[in-house]
Amino acid sequence: MGLFGKLFEKKECAFCGGEIGLLGNRKLEDGNMCKECASKLSPWFEDRRQSTVAQIQEQLDYREANKDKVAAFGTTRTLGEETKVLLDENAGVFMVTSARNYRDANPDVLRFSDVTGCNLDIDESRDEIMRKNAEGQMVSHKPPRYRYSYDFYITIFVNNPYFDEIRFRINDSSVDIEDDVRPHQPVKGGLGVVLDALSSAGGNNPESNPEYRNYLAMGEEIKAALLQVRQQARDEAVAAAAPKAAVTCSYCGATTTPDASGCCEFCGGAIGA
Repeated sequence: MGLFGKLFEKKECAFCGGEIGLLGNRKLEDGNMCKECASKLSPWFEDRRQSTVAQIQEQLDYREANKDKVAAFGTTRTLGEETKVLLDENAGVFMVTSARNYRDANPDVLRFSDVTGCNLDIDESRDEIMRKNAEGQMVSHKPPRYRYSYDFYITIFVNNPYFDEIRFRINDSSVDIEDDVRPHQPVKGGLGVVLDALSSAGGNNPESNPEYRNYLAMGEEIKAALLQVRQQARDEAVAAAAPKAAVTCSYCGATTTPDASGCCEFCGGAIGA
């Protein structure tokens, strides 16, 4: 079969068995996947092409089980604006989603203890602002002036079999800031003309911009909250694993090691009640 024939060869999805259209194939290491089945994968998963059919089936099973976790999720705290970090502090889990109806979107529900780190990164780009001279040519200001653009990204590092980080932008559009400017004073002894009414004076100070400060504070809040709940989960795990000390039961007088419910192993009385 020639190249043209292979291009139009019918392919079958390894998961639903449906026929894959010309532009609908999602290639796997050892098979094919339709775009409908591919849409069920985690949005943070990036290694589809290097995954086998068996590995993808495992993830689809995980994603199906995740629906029950989403249904049981009870938001106690919301962080962010466009893309939100939702916390269920009672269950010790969280999710990241931009969907208005997260139950339909099925975002991955992760435990606080899955978090291994969190970074806030601010990407800056810079373009020079030019001006026209007397001859109509575009030239630099003296000193040069610039327009800066800022984007704020959160990266959450996690323990998960299908992805190890969640990275998203917290601002819905870039924060644009121009250099601070002021007019030049007339040249003494000269003709008294303004050399450049919009020359740079104070340079770029992004933290003087309210929008920049807002997203900076938002990013710091998300980072601090995730690191805090991660530490709480780890402290609780250490405390649960620590050997229980023997105490005297106030009900039966026996020396006992409290059970998982904090009760006497002999009479069932609540220790410390």
